[in-house]
Amino acid sequence: MVLARLFRRKPFLREGYELYTAAVTAARDPALYTVLAAPDTLEGRFDLICLHVGLLIRRLRLDADPAGKDLAQAVFDAMFNDMDLNLREMGVGDMGIGKRVKRMWEAFHGRAKAYEEALEAGDEAALADALLRNLWGGHEMDPPDAPARLAARAFALSAVLAGQGMAALKAGQVDFPVMEQA
Repeated sequence: MVLARLFRRKPFLREGYELYTAAVTAARDPALYTVLAAPDTLEGRFDLICLHVGLLIRRLRLDADPAGKDLAQAVFDAMFNDMDLNLREMGVGDMGIGKRVKRMWEAFHGRAKAYEEALEAGDEAALADALLRNLWGGHEMDPPDAPARLAARAFALSAVLAGQGMAALKAGQVDFPVMEQA
């Protein structure tokens, strides 16, 4: 009985990876780096992944379907399995992986909490401030309204995600519209 639980497939494992991959693809939208001048660095990419995955996980957790929480967990697990793998591919030794993944988890959790609070309050300015702090590190950027524009996009993405049916999400299908280049 105990061994059976150890080898049982986690719920929505494949679907979690598919949803996570879609969020990463959305975070790599070239317009984020050209139009909004998001930093094209490891940290900048991580922050944009945190934003998109955070929006997706929020959508899943808020669904009335009890499977939403399992699917959200599957997306989270996929994200941190991928982070672990990427660190290993970058040459981080086994002894340093745990500490780095823990720091990434803490960073993701803090960002997701700040973003969710702003979304719940309907406060685009608070979300823009959080994005300025996290993505741009408080530095000035060109265009100067980039955090506000990204916050507006996050609110729009949240609405788009809310309109997507749970049946498609359970099948690992999600749509993140690309950002316009203009």
